[in-house]
Amino acid sequence: MTASVSTSAYSHFVNLADARLGTKAIYVTDDWFASVDRMLQPEPPVWKDGVYDDNGKWMDGWESRRKRFEGYDYAVLALGVPGVIKGVDIDTSFFTGNYPPSASLEACFCADGDPHEKTVWTEIVSSVNLQGNSHNEFPVSDDRPWTHLRLNIYPDGGVARLRVYGIPFRDWSAQDPEERLDLAAALNGGRALACSDQHYGHMSNILNPGRGVNMGDGWETARRRTPGNDWVILALGHPGIIEEVLVDTLHFKGNYPDSCSIQAAFVKGGTDSQIETQSLFWRELLPNRKLDMHREHHFSEDIVNIGPVTHVRLNIFPDGGVSRLRLFGKIAQKAQL
Repeated sequence: MTASVSTSAYSHFVNLADARLGTKAIYVTDDWFASVDRMLQPEPPVWKDGVYDDNGKWMDGWESRRKRFEGYDYAVLALGVPGVIKGVDIDTSFFTGNYPPSASLEACFCADGDPHEKTVWTEIVSSVNLQGNSHNEFPVSDDRPWTHLRLNIYPDGGVARLRVYGIPFRDWSAQDPEERLDLAAALNGGRALACSDQHYGHMSNILNPGRGVNMGDGWETARRRTPGNDWVILALGHPGIIEEVLVDTLHFKGNYPDSCSIQAAFVKGGTDSQIETQSLFWRELLPNRKLDMHREHHFSEDIVNIGPVTHVRLNIFPDGGVSRLRLFGKIAQKAQL
């Protein structure tokens, strides 16, 4: 069996339910058949034919027992980073006779600590019908940030993955203007918007915390057989002045790019879908520089001072894989914008 392929309309947002960002389950009514933690893993779910454990068939996701009394099952999640949610994918891949017929999603914002009995929950996805072995996607129309989620399944069953697509939230008014930070980090609100190709590894991987665990935990393109080069466009978490670039090719040995360059701009107006054409004319932030396999490359003296920017375009020549991209700098002040 193979998992159903996601062609999510929300893939240019950050998956806030990714365990790599620190998201975790803090309560679950029941996960007898399959641990709730599996639902938050970044890899696509897999099917293991003929594999059983002490409780039954091994399933890659969260699965509760068949309910024999009134009520329903639910899981409470603490997001690794607060965020504004744009859409969700309740993925039931491989769950065919054991998926929940319906589900809903609630959210809350807890400035300190976790939810308690007096916490007020807001329904952001009302009860919706689910299909088995499918990506069940639903939009969210609410611009408030949230720290915790409660996924309700009616009455029981299994969910392979929960993807919660949105924009990480940070109170930038409290940011020290002299502190240097990674303006592109997913935890700081950075997002991958578009790329030329992501055949082997998703573009958003290069913004994740820590170093990559393997080649699959990076952005890798197919071998280019036509003229040109590959590229990825990123939105910074906050407008800023970039002072140092780190390009990490960890794990990429026979497939690292020969060189790279970076263009950048301060973008006003427009939408994420229109950014690709605009990027062709952005100014050069980092001139073309050679890369080596399986190492971190630091560039600071080569950075061109073009002032505050909101977006960057990483060009790799001609193709290959990059594990992480860090764009260190300081947030732009109002006087600079």
